[in-house]
Amino acid sequence: MINIQKQIEYWRSGAWEDWQVGLELIGRNRIRHGLVFIHLALEKILKAHVCRKINDIAPPIHNLIRLAEKAGLQTAEEQENLLAEANEFNIEGRYPELLLPIPTMEEANNFMVRAEEVFKWLTKLLEHL
Repeated sequence: MINIQKQIEYWRSGAWEDWQVGLELIGRNRIRHGLVFIHLALEKILKAHVCRKINDIAPPIHNLIRLAEKAGLQTAEEQENLLAEANEFNIEGRYPELLLPIPTMEEANNFMVRAEEVFKWLTKLLEHL
């Protein structure tokens, strides 16, 4: 039998660790790599929500909007837009032929302000479910 609480904790702790790595990389001007880790952190915290919702292992998908839907989360338009934008960093990290221009530090910082709000919301929501 699957220990769902253990799965949730696995995804939650991995999300926090990847968030920290993303921040460190961006702080070192490794913006592209940092944003991939930010996507990964959002993906993992969403997978914790999916585990809780379906009482099973999260599916091996990477699309943040799809994960939010599977988790049954009611996202505001701004949150959904942020998840869609973060999806681009995942695709870019996996498929180099689709590389977009590297965001400037200012663009990355602006994205991070919005991403942090969503990450904190997802983390807090997980604690209260």
